[in-house]
Amino acid sequence: GPHQEGRQRQGTACLSPLPGVSAGNGCGHTLLTPHSGTLSSKNYPGTYPNHTMCCWQLQAPPGTFLLLAFGDVDLEPSEHCAHSSLLLADPQTGTAYGPYCRNSVPSAPLLVTNSSTVTVLFNSTSHRSGRGLLLSYATSQHPGTHYTQEHVSPDPPLTICFSVYCPAGCKDIHGDIWGNPSQGYRDTSVLCKAAVHAGVIADELGGQVTLSREKGITLYEAAFANGLHSKRGSLSEKRLVFHKVCCLLSPACDDALEVVAFNASSWWHEVDALGQDRAWVAERAALSITGHSWAAEPSAEAAWLELDLGTRKNVTGIITKGSSEQHDYYVTSYHVSSSRDGKNWRPYRGSTGQEDKVFEGNADSQGEVSNAFIPPIIARYVR
Repeated sequence: GPHQEGRQRQGTACLSPLPGVSAGNGCGHTLLTPHSGTLSSKNYPGTYPNHTMCCWQLQAPPGTFLLLAFGDVDLEPSEHCAHSSLLLADPQTGTAYGPYCRNSVPSAPLLVTNSSTVTVLFNSTSHRSGRGLLLSYATSQHPGTHYTQEHVSPDPPLTICFSVYCPAGCKDIHGDIWGNPSQGYRDTSVLCKAAVHAGVIADELGGQVTLSREKGITLYEAAFANGLHSKRGSLSEKRLVFHKVCCLLSPACDDALEVVAFNASSWWHEVDALGQDRAWVAERAALSITGHSWAAEPSAEAAWLELDLGTRKNVTGIITKGSSEQHDYYVTSYHVSSSRDGKNWRPYRGSTGQEDKVFEGNADSQGEVSNAFIPPIIARYVR
């Protein structure tokens, strides 16, 4: 039959010899890292294009092997999958898996290879239907593709936590999330996408997440956090609540840190319509303050706001808000830098460490926007 799992097959190779890359005009959302990743065909979950191909070269660290999870394989059926197909091959041993299409699907949702290198080849000819494909992978170091049960609370009512591994690239997977980091998420939300929204993993890295399934609530409020919008939604029987490891040990770790002093590059002295002076000073940047906030001089080009936490603290994220409904001002994006002594400053570069991270800020003056620091910042001063 057309099902060639583990059979010898010759002549399957990427156009590019480099590991961790994709090549071709049929590649959709793709994020490939040494430890995990996500890949999809172009337009997924819309119909994939005619006469297209994509070749992904996956490379795990030496001494590990790859595990591939088939999220969706919906390619128009044809005899021996000759028209549109997905084929996986281990170039080291010549072993092939597939070809797969709608009438010849993988026999199991998880493929455990014995190789650190796998080539994933997708191609199409003329067709009318099909969502295409969505795959994710992890290495044998991170095999947690199923929930594992843990009893976190020894006292009734018992809190049962679950742990699952989320591959890199969850943020742009198709599907919705309902809820927010403080309330939790409706259990029909895309789990790993919700984990990115909650700030417990970085989309660029993926990682293990710990969560509990708890009783649902009447209404889940929408929020913008970590570059993702969630939806406002109604009751579900259960909800997903994400836990940072430290919060399982110390519930106070998500509390807002006290700011001892605010400083700024400049502030705006406004004269209002009645001729009264209004000072938009740095101290007015505290999130709890009503009325107008901090604002830099209108002519300032490189404005900054500085928070002094008094001593070195572990800073896991930041929440920003516009000035108020009366004064429709807000910051749309920003950089963060930190210092332990107030003299030497280090720009925040996020999980990849390649370049200074630009955080997405607010789109209006009313809503709060959360951004997580993964990894956290250890500093006394944050700018």
